[in-house]
Amino acid sequence: MKIIIVALGGNALIKPGEIGTSEQMINNLRAPIKQIAELSQEGYSVIITHGNGPQVGNLLLQQESTEEVTQMPLEILVAETQGQIGFLIESTLDEELMHLGIDMEKYFLTVLTYVEVDPDDRAFKRPTKPIGPAYTRRKKGYVKTSKGWRRVVASPQPKRIIQSREIKKLMDEGFIVIACGGGGVPVVKNETRFHGVEAVIDKDLASAKLAEQVGADILIIATDVEKVALNYGRVDYKYLDRLSVSQAKEYMSQGHFPPGSMGPKVQAAINFLEAGGKKAIITSIEKIKDALEQKAGTHFYLDGF
Repeated sequence: MKIIIVALGGNALIKPGEIGTSEQMINNLRAPIKQIAELSQEGYSVIITHGNGPQVGNLLLQQESTEEVTQMPLEILVAETQGQIGFLIESTLDEELMHLGIDMEKYFLTVLTYVEVDPDDRAFKRPTKPIGPAYTRRKKGYVKTSKGWRRVVASPQPKRIIQSREIKKLMDEGFIVIACGGGGVPVVKNETRFHGVEAVIDKDLASAKLAEQVGADILIIATDVEKVALNYGRVDYKYLDRLSVSQAKEYMSQGHFPPGSMGPKVQAAINFLEAGGKKAIITSIEKIKDALEQKAGTHFYLDGF
């Protein structure tokens, strides 16, 4: 069976203008999860990863709004969102598998996932990752971003997915696995044990690292646009159907794929292919299956292939 990792972007859960109720998130998940259920029926071994920016930001905001509850560190809030969003994905997946009549043949499980990072990663000295809601007016401790004033935290590079062995065993048993939620819980190793750190990991980079460790064949990064574009947001933009690793690196150096948007997705595709992956695609939430059939998406390839 081919192993495929589908990395769901934030728009799989919350659309522009929505506040992120459970009903909204479940309704939004139906489009990608229906396709994922069909892929599992067609013989793919599937891992689902997902972001958590709005959800973990909202938990932080809730903590700041009262002194009546104990304040929890960011890494614990990331773990909370893995359970929260994992439940929503499982509930939706269960329904879609039932619609296909294969609910008794397929198993699924959310794995609380640790991701090891380097305590000396320079990201800890210069936080850049926006999380949570955006405000139109200046807010203490927040940073001005393209979407408004937002909380910004460190986003270190993922070194290793700690539960990759357990995830691989579940896949071998036929499970659809939900893992690396929100990029995983960031941890560092201190002598004989791991402990969490105040950071969030980019879920696309974590997905590429997980794909490498479990030997995935295909990485699909599902976002809010069908294809990667040059000069995105300008009148002279150009969508790309295919992109070699060397071309992607060159365009990144020219600033076409900004760090806060398409940059990590393109870098994840590059990382996956350079680590031995067979196919990497960036496409929209609605076009996951079309992209696999060469009908949508930007398809990345190693030079010479």
